[in-house]
Amino acid sequence: MTTPLLASTRAELADLLVAARRDGQKVGFVPTMGALHEGHASLMRVAREHVGSGPVVASIFVNPLQFAAGEDLDRYPRTLEADLDLCKAEGVDIVFAPSVDEVYPGGEPVVTIQPGRLGDILEGRIRPGHFRGVLTVVAKLFGLVRPDVAVFGEKDYQQLALIRRMVEDLCMGVDVVGAEIVREESGLALSSRNRYLDPDQRERALALSSALNRARRHGPEGAEAALANARAELRSAHGVDLDYLVITTRELDELPTDISPGTEARVLIAARVGTTRLIDNMPITLGATQHKGDS
Repeated sequence: MTTPLLASTRAELADLLVAARRDGQKVGFVPTMGALHEGHASLMRVAREHVGSGPVVASIFVNPLQFAAGEDLDRYPRTLEADLDLCKAEGVDIVFAPSVDEVYPGGEPVVTIQPGRLGDILEGRIRPGHFRGVLTVVAKLFGLVRPDVAVFGEKDYQQLALIRRMVEDLCMGVDVVGAEIVREESGLALSSRNRYLDPDQRERALALSSALNRARRHGPEGAEAALANARAELRSAHGVDLDYLVITTRELDELPTDISPGTEARVLIAARVGTTRLIDNMPITLGATQHKGDS
């Protein structure tokens, strides 16, 4: 295994990319906020599959622009040495780990990316301004790395949908690839925030994936039945404070009043366990439906 080349400034990154690009090879990119785990490792493997022997770049940057006042910016885990070890194990070629001043020289940018309608629902409703920060930093990173392929996890499903929309609407020329959610054997979706959970809270957090699985099992009965069964699962759980539970189209639009049996959709959930906010989602196949969601 070769140790990744580490860049902490834009100039260092540019120099490394010039040397890495050769013979028309594609560049793969995995943006992260660090505190890496197997879920991130899976994204790096997907990037490698798409670029072959071309360079894979990972960024490690806790983006302050996507955190609102009172959120966990200050306590968000920062584990650079362990992150570099994981990148090495997965064959990442370049790691970009800049400071806040390097990404936002002069402070918060004047021009930002507004997410529009899709950024006002679900996570955007609970966390106003969050997706403005996400899209702005992703656009900046795309400009610095100039990737051919960028890989994002499906756990942050709304984020993935918005990034795809941004790339299409702004003609960025990046192939955005969504990678499947990686779960613990228990079913808990891997997340950097899982480390906030104590053993009792980790057990309670399993209610999220259990509710999604129950909804999916009842999907052929329709969206209303799927949601009712998921809510029943959550009622039997203790210490889980629900933010939302919804079923949408795969593009996060509202379901039409009448849908055909076999329609592919998405069921999404967000909840707090203790002081830790967790999100999860799953694909769901629906039969006849009467209703879309619950919040």
